[in-house]
Amino acid sequence: IEEVYSDMASPRAMDRLVCGDVGYGKTEVALRAAFLTVLGGKQVAVLAPTTLLVEQHFRTFSERLAPFPVKVASLSRFTGFHRRKKILEELADGKIDILVGTHAVLSPDVHFRDRGLLVVDEEQKFGVSQKEKLKMLRQDVDVLTLTATPIPRTLQMSMVGLRDISVITTPPEERQDVRTYVAPLREELIREAIRREMSRGGQVFAVCPRITGTSGASRTLEDWTRLLEELVPEARMAVLHGRMDNRTMERTMLEFLEGAHDVLISTNIVESGLDIPRANTLLVFDAHMFGLAQLYQLRGRVGRSRVRAYAYFFIPSFESITPKARRRLQALQHHSGLGAGFNLAVEDLEIRGAGEVLGTRQSGYTATVGFDTFLEIVRDTVRKLQDLPPPADRDPELDVNLPAFLPDDYVEDPAERLVLYARLSQADEEGLESLSQMMEDRFGPLPSQARLLVDLMGIKSILRRFGIRGMGLGASRVVFHVDESSLLDPQCMIALLQEEKSIRLDSPTRLVARLTPSDDPSERLRRVKDVLHTLSRCVK
Repeated sequence: IEEVYSDMASPRAMDRLVCGDVGYGKTEVALRAAFLTVLGGKQVAVLAPTTLLVEQHFRTFSERLAPFPVKVASLSRFTGFHRRKKILEELADGKIDILVGTHAVLSPDVHFRDRGLLVVDEEQKFGVSQKEKLKMLRQDVDVLTLTATPIPRTLQMSMVGLRDISVITTPPEERQDVRTYVAPLREELIREAIRREMSRGGQVFAVCPRITGTSGASRTLEDWTRLLEELVPEARMAVLHGRMDNRTMERTMLEFLEGAHDVLISTNIVESGLDIPRANTLLVFDAHMFGLAQLYQLRGRVGRSRVRAYAYFFIPSFESITPKARRRLQALQHHSGLGAGFNLAVEDLEIRGAGEVLGTRQSGYTATVGFDTFLEIVRDTVRKLQDLPPPADRDPELDVNLPAFLPDDYVEDPAERLVLYARLSQADEEGLESLSQMMEDRFGPLPSQARLLVDLMGIKSILRRFGIRGMGLGASRVVFHVDESSLLDPQCMIALLQEEKSIRLDSPTRLVARLTPSDDPSERLRRVKDVLHTLSRCVK
């Protein structure tokens, strides 16, 4: 909240991503930001992906702001023609302070008298064309984006500093993690899960990927409904999907919210933001057909109270699904603790790649370039556009063909690996020793790849201290790239080159040293350190 307030007080337009698990209070942050905007005499647009979530936000904002002279309106396909016309007129006149709506808010006929804030809930649910419209607004309007699982491109932009990010990690009091199971479809397990939830007075979400049996779905929504009615005939069931008319959809949701139904059988229309504390069992059929963020959002529909919740993700069989689908489901089962949304987003970033920062693709192959290299490219490009010289604090570039990395089975959490890579990359020799001890205490003895990474980062630290811009390591030689920012004294280097015949100046910017060939990577790095120790005599 404080970071958002600080951004709003800044002279430049806010563009902040608030990442927090389901039920962690993202809406509270948005509500306070909206209230502050209205106090400043400006209007607020709240953009949500589904009509159901729009109605929930409208109810929340209206109830919380009822004691204040703030007028809230909603715009979705539940809104009738005459009501919509009146809302648009009042919005243009400035009589409506906060407008909550679906992508209809971005329509050309929607005009604000003085918009000051745009809140985007569940950004990953909007299409590329809608996001292009949002980009235009970011130039002069404060934008607050809320999500539990940011798309890879958004997460990457936050990591490299192109967008501000706040992460909410504190769970609500007495919240318990959701017990998550991934299993082949078994009718007795479905029957047991529904009856257990009903026996404690709770409700069940049952979700399938398609209304009809297209795109590889084994059964239709009607088929799943028939199966559940056969398995648990005593359960009161209702069906919900996006092709229903507005009145029926609204009535069904209200009835489920009031406890008139035990099981709600639906498509993933229920995945975004719905808050029904009594619903604490989730069944997802053909789970391999959903994306990682969708699966996580669906799991977030349960476990929103003090009661232990259960989520079952059913698949035909482990052999019949693709390797990527298997990895998505494994990630979901692995990250089942409280606050897992950000870690899952990082996992999604590793699975799909980061996409294009300036293009329309939301996933891609940045991982093949490397995070550090990508950041350097972006930073260099921005400085060139601003006609600025290269940054003086640029890290040395290493061109080495060595197996230096943190193995997945050594540090299993991808977010933890990213943090460790960043800390290792920036540490000095003393800091690397401390990090090595810390990793051994937490994860056990360093494997050979991790030890090699620590040694390589030690060399990088020395290069940084000497002002050497980069290093290329071959089988029998090492090349150091030097320029005017190097701290090597020229007069001393002339004397050193005459004395050390194994070192020569290949060009004004290339210093080459011969190495005794070795197949042992650790030994090659030790010999590089010996050369650097020799060069240290000429450091200013």
